[in-house]
Amino acid sequence: MTEAPILSVQTVSKHYGKLCAVNQVSFQLGSGFHALLGPNGAGKSTLFQLLTGLFAPDQGEIHLNGISIRHELPQALAQMGVVFQQPALDLDLSVQANLDFYGRLHGMNKANIRTRSHAALTQLEIAEVSPTPCRHLSGGNRRKVELARALLTEPKLLLMDEATVGLDPASRATLLSYVQRLCREQGLSVLWATHLIDEAEAADQVLVMHKGKLLAHAPPAALIAQTQTSTLLDAFFQLSGETRLEKRPAQL
Repeated sequence: MTEAPILSVQTVSKHYGKLCAVNQVSFQLGSGFHALLGPNGAGKSTLFQLLTGLFAPDQGEIHLNGISIRHELPQALAQMGVVFQQPALDLDLSVQANLDFYGRLHGMNKANIRTRSHAALTQLEIAEVSPTPCRHLSGGNRRKVELARALLTEPKLLLMDEATVGLDPASRATLLSYVQRLCREQGLSVLWATHLIDEAEAADQVLVMHKGKLLAHAPPAALIAQTQTSTLLDAFFQLSGETRLEKRPAQL
């Protein structure tokens, strides 16, 4: 990498009893769209929990823009936006009230919150739902609201943990396209955890994770060439040693 890394992960491990959920993982990310590809149980969510400071690693260090997650967590979190796999909106509050609450937690004034939230909701094509209680939104629109909320503080790093699970194809494509555009236009660094091959194929770089280990980190075409396969799905199975399930060609 020629630019200073936005995210630096150095020899990070995390155990739950005898289970090693994340095993000596190291990588660096600059701006761009990075897919973290792996099946359920690969360690993707545990890695995200470490990146957000929800858990501390047993060993290793994580830095965001040179700031230590372990020692300076509030400063690091101020530069990070997160959309977790599990929904995290107050369903009884309106869209705008959810965004207002999040913005105030981060010390933003009302005018700034309203300006940024309107811009994000407009770009996501849901500005009209601003006064609507989140309970009445579709699953796709709730995800868009969570993304708008994560972007309120103009983060340097955006973490998306299986954020399209349960969404219809159109909503999934809209979310993916919007995040990719943010990377191009704003120099945002995105780490997008997924088990869906088509989402990983759209990435600038793919981090392949399996059974807690990081197996590879390269552009999709490079992984295919490295494994002498014809698709990213085949490249994953070649790297992991797993057997391909023909009935589920689009996901791991």
